[in-house]
Amino acid sequence: MDLVPALEEPLKKVLGPATAKVMAEHLGLHTVGDLLHHYPRRYEERGQLTHLADLPMEEHVTVVAQVADARLHTFASARSPRGKGQRLEVTITDGSGRLQLVFFGNGVHKPHKELLPGTRAMFAGKVSVFNRRLQLAHPAYELLKGDSEETVESWAGALIPLYPATAKLESWKIGKAVQTVLPSAREALDPLPGTLREGRGLVTLPEALLKIHRPQTKADIEEARARLKWDEAFVLQVALARRRHADAQLPAVPRRAGPQGLLADFDDRLPFTLTEGQRKVSREIFDDLAAEHPMHRLLQGEVGSGKTLVALRAMLAVVDAGGQAAMLAPTEVLAQQHHRSVTEMMGELAEGGMLGGAEHATKVVLLTGSMGAAARRRALLDLATGEAGLVIGTHALIEDKVQFHDLGLVVVDEQHRFGVEQRDALRGKGKQPPHLLVMTATPIPRTVAMTVFGDLETSVLDQLPAGRSPIASHVVPAADKPHFLARAWERVREEVAGGHQAYVVCPRIGDEEDEPKKGAGGKASGGAAPGEEADRRPPLAVLEVADQLARGPLSGLRVEVLHGRMQPDDKDAVMRRFAAGDTDVLVATTVIEVGVNVPNATVMVIMDADRFGVSQLHQLRGRVGRGSAPGLCLLVTEMAEASPARGRLNAVAATLDGFELSRIDLEQRREGDVLGQAQSGARSSLRVLAVIEDEEIIAEAREEAAAVVAADPELTGLPGLRTALDALLDEEREQYLEKG
Repeated sequence: MDLVPALEEPLKKVLGPATAKVMAEHLGLHTVGDLLHHYPRRYEERGQLTHLADLPMEEHVTVVAQVADARLHTFASARSPRGKGQRLEVTITDGSGRLQLVFFGNGVHKPHKELLPGTRAMFAGKVSVFNRRLQLAHPAYELLKGDSEETVESWAGALIPLYPATAKLESWKIGKAVQTVLPSAREALDPLPGTLREGRGLVTLPEALLKIHRPQTKADIEEARARLKWDEAFVLQVALARRRHADAQLPAVPRRAGPQGLLADFDDRLPFTLTEGQRKVSREIFDDLAAEHPMHRLLQGEVGSGKTLVALRAMLAVVDAGGQAAMLAPTEVLAQQHHRSVTEMMGELAEGGMLGGAEHATKVVLLTGSMGAAARRRALLDLATGEAGLVIGTHALIEDKVQFHDLGLVVVDEQHRFGVEQRDALRGKGKQPPHLLVMTATPIPRTVAMTVFGDLETSVLDQLPAGRSPIASHVVPAADKPHFLARAWERVREEVAGGHQAYVVCPRIGDEEDEPKKGAGGKASGGAAPGEEADRRPPLAVLEVADQLARGPLSGLRVEVLHGRMQPDDKDAVMRRFAAGDTDVLVATTVIEVGVNVPNATVMVIMDADRFGVSQLHQLRGRVGRGSAPGLCLLVTEMAEASPARGRLNAVAATLDGFELSRIDLEQRREGDVLGQAQSGARSSLRVLAVIEDEEIIAEAREEAAAVVAADPELTGLPGLRTALDALLDEEREQYLEKG
């Protein structure tokens, strides 16, 4: 019988079932290898104290500090049998700041004896505020008894590792568990080819694991991190390179547009000239469509750069070549908007099979979940017979009943909103794998494109079409200067008086089902930093704000609401009225974030703007300034001028460069938010690699990975790499990787 390799040994066999259960449930760690790859967040030196000055609110923290003062208070208590209760208040310090610890009731006795002035310890708990002072209530603690080897030397060496921890599992308990399994690190299979490792002067994997968990010097930590960053970058890039290699082996029908057909007729009718950027990207796409293996291309670009037009030209080229093209949109509002704009741009070219249709016309159908039965049957028939060359739809396109005559191209709009199963289900409807064009309106730094979308070739549209107006953005500090907010509503009235329209955006809807959960206000939108939400009112709501505006500063104007919980027909009717100019002010959630195109809308007021992420604010303001009149975006906030939230808003107001803002967004958010849960629901595989700082490593790893896969696609000569790849490509990681 084969023995289980040391790093695949279940933790319950090594640490016992109780500890293993907590590690699995709260940290997602199941095997010895998982625990060895749970690296310290930072390190403390004995004799040195940590910084208490900027602890994050509402976060679980571990600090090393010294007791400055301890006082036991007695107070009247109806709950106590003796009618008196006890509260122990301990003040700890590190020279940079002070923090109060509070213990109540039966939890007082042990710390009262142990936490005497001058005592040093590690403390772990959730940071909260009481009477305007930071505190930890009932923190767990571990005494550091001078230089005795009992606590420190036994598991921390000269440096104390502080691990990412939870309320159920403190850092020092994780550290002790790591020490138990650390001998197994010597059996770790090295995923890096020997020539690569030696050529770059990197230590072996066993050595890196020993040094990251039990460093003797700071140089040990640097050596270990340098090596482990390469592991993460290289294994991920090998996975993506293998996917690109596998895709290149698939057959596809080449789709070449004829010189005189639907695309040529469409181009002749365009009332404007394509930008050089649009022409360049179109050439890249047409070259891919003409190949005998499927195109896999990411089209990213600035808000308003004309991505939809580029995608439509690709779709028309495929129809010219006898195929069909499908565009998958994340919401019904966006699908309906795309359908309207495509049919408007095409004119009589979208009237295939109809009286008055042009010679090379095709039919453009819409398919959404809320369509009536008759319209749905007609659309399905048009797709199955090939009568419809273009279809635009939501998840309804993926259903089993939807059959295509000859699906040649899939365009996925706002790719990050779809799971891999949904995308692959649509791609599976082609007789051969169809070509794939992924679009995103969120500019992506090069390093993120190489990691999150690393299996795709990338095209960038960064040039705005002629006629697009600049957008002025200003922060409106409603709490500091309420007259600024009054002036904002005056500006809305002025724009409406000039014949234009306005958006007002709010973070939530406001019906009973939508009441925010405690502490969820800003986190749901990815905007607010930890602690910024403490003691704040709930986010402003569409229904409440619309009512207040209609009865107050915007009385007399035609105000309507739009949100995701409305019936699809109602949403479409509201958008049609707004597009036709029959509504002056649209109060909406982020349902209008992408794709909505009303050139007459010139001003947007974003309420509680600090509750949105940087990139999301950039997307939202891209809804104005789409015509010849200049756009105005007002970012309303109650956050203090010195707060990080105001800093984010100032950054958005200062630049219209989406790529610059995406870098700011990434630097201010956790790596895992960007690469893991926020994108796919999977835990990020990146623990030490930082996609902004480590751009050079990622780029070099991509080149090395491509060479390794080209020489040995099955990695038969690299068993350590295969093992690391299997660990990466478990069920969760597949979702993370397969964004293309």
